Amino acid sequence: MQIPISEIKGIRIGQTENKDAATGCTVFISDNGMRAGLDVRGGGPASRDSQLLNPLMAAQFVHAIVLGGGSAFGLGAAGGVMSYLEERDIGFDVGVTKVPLVVQSDIFDLTVGDKSVRPDFDMGYEAARLAFEAPNYKDGNFGGGTGATVGKYCGMETCMKTGIGSYAVRIGELEIGAVVVLNALGDVFDHKTGKKVAGLLNPDKNGFRSTVELMKESTAVVQNKFTGNTTIGIIMTNAYFEKASLCKIAGMAHDGFARSINPVHTSADGDSIYAVSLGDVSADQDVVGTLAAEVMSEAILSAVNNADSAYGFPSARDLSI
Repeated sequence: MQIPISEIKGIRIGQTENKDAATGCTVFISDNGMRAGLDVRGGGPASRDSQLLNPLMAAQFVHAIVLGGGSAFGLGAAGGVMSYLEERDIGFDVGVTKVPLVVQSDIFDLTVGDKSVRPDFDMGYEAARLAFEAPNYKDGNFGGGTGATVGKYCGMETCMKTGIGSYAVRIGELEIGAVVVLNALGDVFDHKTGKKVAGLLNPDKNGFRSTVELMKESTAVVQNKFTGNTTIGIIMTNAYFEKASLCKIAGMAHDGFARSINPVHTSADGDSIYAVSLGDVSADQDVVGTLAAEVMSEAILSAVNNADSAYGFPSARDLSI
């Protein structure tokens, strides 16, 4: 049964954005800390403290995960999240104080709006505050998905607007959901039908071109593919898993990327997926990993279907292709 992402207990979600500058961030917070894993498949990630999620590292919990814009410039948003959590006495107890453990991954959206404006301390603080005081998660042109676009192999002139999307299900006691910021170099497909739903447009913007077929026309080195890429997401479940299993589940969730985005995991993408455990429901790791891929593919469709045209880039809902 499909459920709203907000029904998954144990996590708070807040997001904020600067619509004029086309950037923002989305924050996921667990008051008591959450077990988390990470799998990075893209070649150009922008991240903060990702090594905390290595199963060999001592920390068993993190307190917040940030999905943001601004590329590496936007990683400062985590500082604002830390500050807000410190005020609430949330963090890892080191004796003299509590240190909130906050990890972050960002998309490259600097070519969409104002490149000088990025998620910063204040934006992170506000997103964390909203997560507690006025949870405001929405799919579409919000939070980390404010400046998201897809289909950029030929540059920004023929790409499409996407955003942030979510999807969650309940099967018996098990709950699992995904949130994704869809900002891929490649094209996007409905994983159930194979139909292209977003991606590289033709010069007249009245039809699609195939990124993969265009790649085949020339194998010459492309000098700069970094026109604004990276898809990042998070899998949330109430099942109990340790870090090593969560890293595996995050890896299996990348199958959802591969079913829906082509090409994917390129050197110009920083594709990254977190997986977090929020409860104590007993479930098989491989079953949860398989479901993770499914809900991720559905979240990708939501990121396409709920986006509005903005910043001169058309969305799927405004094109009849």
